[in-house]
Amino acid sequence: MTAAVVFDLDGTLVDSLGDLAAAANRTLNDVGHDPLATDIIKGFVGNGLPKLVERVIRHCGLPLDRHAELTQLTLKHYNSAASETTVPYPGIPEALAKLQQMGCVLGVCTNKPETPARHVLEALNLSRYFDAVLGGDSLSTRKPDPNHLFASFDALRASGPRLFIGDSEVDAETAARAKIPFLLFTEGYRKTPVAEIPHTVAYGASQDLPALVAKLIIS
Repeated sequence: MTAAVVFDLDGTLVDSLGDLAAAANRTLNDVGHDPLATDIIKGFVGNGLPKLVERVIRHCGLPLDRHAELTQLTLKHYNSAASETTVPYPGIPEALAKLQQMGCVLGVCTNKPETPARHVLEALNLSRYFDAVLGGDSLSTRKPDPNHLFASFDALRASGPRLFIGDSEVDAETAARAKIPFLLFTEGYRKTPVAEIPHTVAYGASQDLPALVAKLIIS
């Protein structure tokens, strides 16, 4: 059984909300603004760090012409503490190991910049499972552009079926535009009900992934 399986990172493989929120709030502190609640910042996650910063700026009424400056500042804060509180979702290491044993080749397609994405995977001892990691700055485009996902699969150089696993509306749109079967993790950072997000299969427990992938490959 062989297949190319590509994962989103934040909200799918790892719960990184705490570190993302901390970086954003350090930036707000630098500009003299009160911190935002983590639940508010959760709603800003999903389209990469520049978009997260843009949403923070708009929410706080800060000048949009500072976007580039504040994005770089937030990235600096995030790079300095990208794995302080970030953890894999329960069952992820075991699921990844099982998928490899099944013959699947695994990759990551994330809108997070590549350097912190690789750092998080390494810090959490997950990098050994992945043959390719493409971040939001690895190409001139990012999700939901399907070329980001296509490039991730191409980097794996694997034959067989292709599957994409993610947690958000952005991931679902990417998969739909690429015409790739999509497994939706329901416990991540989605903003709308599961029924309103296009998906092939939805799951709430990562330990179920190997069986779901096997079923999709066989079918």
